[in-house]
Amino acid sequence: MAGPNGLFADLRSRANERTLKPGQTLFRTGQRTIGLYEILSGRVRLARIDRTGRETVLFTAGSGDMIAEASLFASAYHCDAIASTPAKVLLYPKDAVLAEFKRNPEAARSFTARLARQVMDLRTRMELRNINSARDRIRHFLALNAGADGLTVELKGNLKELAAELGLTHEALYRTLADMAGDGEIKRLKGKIVRARKYDPDRIA
Repeated sequence: MAGPNGLFADLRSRANERTLKPGQTLFRTGQRTIGLYEILSGRVRLARIDRTGRETVLFTAGSGDMIAEASLFASAYHCDAIASTPAKVLLYPKDAVLAEFKRNPEAARSFTARLARQVMDLRTRMELRNINSARDRIRHFLALNAGADGLTVELKGNLKELAAELGLTHEALYRTLADMAGDGEIKRLKGKIVRARKYDPDRIA
């Protein structure tokens, strides 16, 4: 869901800006689709609410990310989009984007490649949630998201948001991180987690 390519840069003059407060809804499941969005600032989470009221976070988008791309080919949104922080977004109208695809086949191919990358990212997140152990789930996340040094992971949001992304309760995440820090496996710094050593995510089961 990475940031806009040339297609969306060309359409920015036709985009509509919207400001969101924390907790404010951008769109809801079942609502008629009107277009896709670019996050200019802040964070917006895509989530589904089950019958018990429990929220499952599918993805948390930050500055430069695009969300609701699939809405171009659907009549209704398939999840909720809720601001986790104060946020600004740009709406690219559905009709304008589809018209650009007709005019510019290369833009359509680029967009298809974007969707293919999203499918791969989704498979990675599904694999992560299939790991039973909370500690191994966190290890896998840290291994996949480490920076250039292979050890430092910059956190996009707070730990409560990370817990939702990992499919853990925030209590389970806090407790497991504390245990890992106590064992010397990680160090928790402001806005980041540093591992004591590198892990191969393919070897974490």
